[in-house]
This record gives sequence, C-alpha cells and structure tokens, in this order.
Amino acid sequence: MTRMVYCQRLHKEAEGLDFQLIPGDLGKRIYDNICKEAWGQWQMKQTMLINEKKLNLMNVDDRKVLEQAMIDFLFNQGDVAIDGYTPPKA
Repeated sequence: MTRMVYCQRLHKEAEGLDFQLIPGDLGKRIYDNICKEAWGQWQMKQTMLINEKKLNLMNVDDRKVLEQAMIDFLFNQGDVAIDGYTPPKA
C-alpha cells in the first residue's frame, strides 16, 4: 500500500517517500512532509547546484550550503539560483 503525505513543497496530497533518506530530524521532517515528486525535483536541482558551484561534499561548508538550499527548496518555496542558468520556457 502506498504511503500518502501532504507535500509541503507541492501543496497537495501525494505519494510519500518509501523510507527516510537522510538521518536525523531533517530526514524525519522530509519523510513526513515531502512527496516523491518533490524529492525528484530537488534531486535535479541538487545535481545542478553541485555541478555548477563545484561543491565538494567532503567539505563541511559545501554540505551546509547544499543542506540550506535543500531546506529552502523543499520547505520555503525557494528555488536554486545558478548563475547564468535560464530555465527552459514551458
């Protein structure tokens, strides 16, 4: 049976994640409040952010930048700002 959550990013009832992807309180918050669709959107943005800003995930400061961007994207309706990137028009 599919686990449903009210997604704080998409503002709708949708299929929840299968398991907690990140340890700790933030991971629990994501598991309880973010759907698979919104998580997939974040993964695409995360990849762009890591590549364009050349983040090194072995560096604590770079991980903090990524975590803050994730919180802003998933919970604060923010978007990932990439210098020089213009999203395609729908």
